[in-house]
Amino acid sequence: MSFVPVTGPARLLAGERPREGSVEFTDDRRTIVLPIRGALPVLGKVRDQPDAHPSVALLAGAALLGLQLVASGRFAPDPEGRHWQVAGLDADDERRIGELARSRAWDGFDEATAEGTVRAVLDAVVDTMPRTAPGRSRHRGPAAPARAPARVPETRSPDAFSDELQQRIARIRARGRDDRPHLVSISFRIEADEEELVAGAVRLVHQVHAVDNAAHVADASELWGDPGPDAAHGFGERARTHAAIALRSAADAWPVLDRLLDLRVPDEIVLDSDEILSLLDGGAAALTEAGHPVMWPKYLDREVTQRVELGHRRSTATREEPLQDGLFGPQALFGFEWQLSLHGEELTDDEMDELARTTSPIIKLRDNWVAVDSAVIKRARKRLIRTVTPVQALAATLTGVVDIEDAPYEAVVGASLLTVRDRVRDAATGDLVEVPPALQADLRDYQRRGLTWLAELTSLGLGACLADDMGLGKTITVIALHLHRQGLDTPRSSLAGHATSEKDVGPTLVVCPASLLGNWEAEIRRFAPGVPVRRHHGSARDLDAARGFVLTTYGTMRNDAALLAEVPWDLVVADEAQHVKNSRSAAARALRTIPSTARVALTGTPVENDLTELWSILDWAIPGLLGSRNAFRKVWAGPIESGLEPTKARQFADLIGPFLLRRRKSDPGVAPELPPKTETDHLLGLTREQVVLYETLVRDSMRRIEEADEETRRGLVLKLLTGLKQICNHPAHFLRQPNPRLRGRSEKLELLDELVGTVMAEDGAVLVFTQYVAMADLLVRHLATAGVPHQLLHGGTPVRGRDAMVARFQAGEVPVFLLSLKAGGTGLNLTRADHVIHFDRWWNPAVEDQATDRAYRIGQTRPVQVHRFVTQGTIEEKIAELLTRKRSLADSVLSRGETALTELSDDELRDLVALRR
Repeated sequence: MSFVPVTGPARLLAGERPREGSVEFTDDRRTIVLPIRGALPVLGKVRDQPDAHPSVALLAGAALLGLQLVASGRFAPDPEGRHWQVAGLDADDERRIGELARSRAWDGFDEATAEGTVRAVLDAVVDTMPRTAPGRSRHRGPAAPARAPARVPETRSPDAFSDELQQRIARIRARGRDDRPHLVSISFRIEADEEELVAGAVRLVHQVHAVDNAAHVADASELWGDPGPDAAHGFGERARTHAAIALRSAADAWPVLDRLLDLRVPDEIVLDSDEILSLLDGGAAALTEAGHPVMWPKYLDREVTQRVELGHRRSTATREEPLQDGLFGPQALFGFEWQLSLHGEELTDDEMDELARTTSPIIKLRDNWVAVDSAVIKRARKRLIRTVTPVQALAATLTGVVDIEDAPYEAVVGASLLTVRDRVRDAATGDLVEVPPALQADLRDYQRRGLTWLAELTSLGLGACLADDMGLGKTITVIALHLHRQGLDTPRSSLAGHATSEKDVGPTLVVCPASLLGNWEAEIRRFAPGVPVRRHHGSARDLDAARGFVLTTYGTMRNDAALLAEVPWDLVVADEAQHVKNSRSAAARALRTIPSTARVALTGTPVENDLTELWSILDWAIPGLLGSRNAFRKVWAGPIESGLEPTKARQFADLIGPFLLRRRKSDPGVAPELPPKTETDHLLGLTREQVVLYETLVRDSMRRIEEADEETRRGLVLKLLTGLKQICNHPAHFLRQPNPRLRGRSEKLELLDELVGTVMAEDGAVLVFTQYVAMADLLVRHLATAGVPHQLLHGGTPVRGRDAMVARFQAGEVPVFLLSLKAGGTGLNLTRADHVIHFDRWWNPAVEDQATDRAYRIGQTRPVQVHRFVTQGTIEEKIAELLTRKRSLADSVLSRGETALTELSDDELRDLVALRR
């Protein structure tokens, strides 16, 4: 009866007599009208449902009370003798009717109306029930029409009805108490002898378990064969009824079991090949989910596992070849293949072929009978999933995962790919290359590191994106790379198949905005005198015998793409590569048509709006690394930007990390001219109020976490961590108090007052970061009360307001700048500040450092003091210790934030959050 709407309103429809009445259920889709007899089972089931509409709850309560009155014989004929009505009510009955009306009344339906409805339902029930002959069968569905009971007397005395009821109760009691189990569940086991397995058939045996004792089990054949009280199976007389009901549920989950229902004794059925395949493909899982597990015998193995192997392929289909010059040698090709294993041991080619030829899901492998589903058979028949280019193979090697049929699989790779992966990953950390002698400049350490990284990647025929801040010397690094490559005396191969050597290394093409042509030309002549350089721009454009550097603009490149494509370029460099962040623009399409040994993108802003821009740049520099644009949106950008799949972000970082080098002016060793920075952790205590809140939250949350399932547990852990950090900030923050008293409840607030007072006395300025806008609002209230000039920037601040705030702060008009960590942690130049306060701790120190860099950056002339507020003995202190003490966990937290902590065990989590005195 689950299809009857109970979350919408219901009402009693009156007929000429109560028994002719009916109940109308309505929701936003349909209306169902049931006679009283059909409505009673529905009302009986939904009486205590929390989502039932108040009107349904009122009718259900009245129906139950009516049934109780019938059972106690409190009804009599009406004065005209036409129907039954409620009679003989005492004061207690009247009280119950009144309480029911009061408790179930709702807005728009007052108590008096509710009581009238209750009494009408009572009359309808007591008129209906006595008219039903004992043992009469009922209609199975609520929508079935109510039939008039055949030859049931219209006038049946309440004494007769009550007597009959008492007689039935006496008969039940006379049977004696039966302590045998009556409530049962069912399961199924698979059996087969050798002849059946050869024929590709098995038997599915139906068995019954006691609900409160799983060890009490019997075959259905025993239960149906001997229903007597002394039967060996030991089940009660109602066990067979419950087993039959459970079997109907199992047949709903897997319709093949309808054949069991058709048997007089539903003991077992023989499954043919198609039915076995259906059971393997999803039937067993559906039955288990419905609470009816399927047990397989040990002699029928199901341990065939599958994985994806990535190996080198040629026309001879050899799986693995040694690494050749360049990336993998000219015209190299790789392929993803299914590899099946039995108990972890790979199947041989002959075994895979045998599996591919089978017409039955039951097959004998290595003297063992094995059951395989249709997916395994399909993958054995079509082992090769697809062929891929070397770069696509490298992408799967870097992430260790490949998406097949919209599901991720671990990619098992060969030695050649592992060698290249290690070289690519170590390119930025390996031994530094020598600075080319022809370079007339001294490279800084980070510039030499960038040269080494570019040299290694381009030597493999791969591209790269150098994303250093403006002014850090991307131009001179590329000039050094050109000289380094020109000095090589070993052959190189590219993805395009161009082979070059010291004598025929091609020229370098630089594509840049027109405003940078002069800068490029001047720096090449300055740092690499003697290297030919020409502009391919304006009216005089000539590419004959092009050598050294050729400089052109994006506009000229777009118009002359065909001409430029005829030159055997060694390097093509896209400066300010954000100009081609739209892969569908004419300039981006034209740039892709120009072949070269390697490509280098230069940009300070690889991502300005969304990840698709990064795809456009990297897909030009390393074609095929990120797949097609649509595939990238589906596999990477969508899941990462939604924040729902943190593992995707990690895999994406593994994939692009080797090809994108990002350095900022604020990075250590990059801009040593910056003034000193002092960092201080201020260890603070909790007030008594905070201690009580902290320990109570830990105790209550840990009890719920230990009892929760995996998915619910993750959410509870994150909620606990957030709550503890809010308590550490201020009790009013955690309690969400609208107009709280702030002073005297948090040492963090007291220390903030001290620091702000000192800063203002020294004519300084301070940035105060908090990850919670709610806490920032409390600080605004506090500073306003103290008369301290301040302003607050958060995610809801409009762009114009944001710029105005920065201008006011930089001009010294406002000494205290409150910022939410997300909105104010990037993109702002706030060098007026010489103090930075982190009011609450973030799980990722890199995020805190990025926020600090709003003040500590190029342009800062005064020493910067960084203050981190840490409450002793709490999770804030433990996280700081954890990051210092356990490097492996630190790496996890740095990349995944709070989500990493949800994977701790209960004991580890309790140790993390417990308050230490």
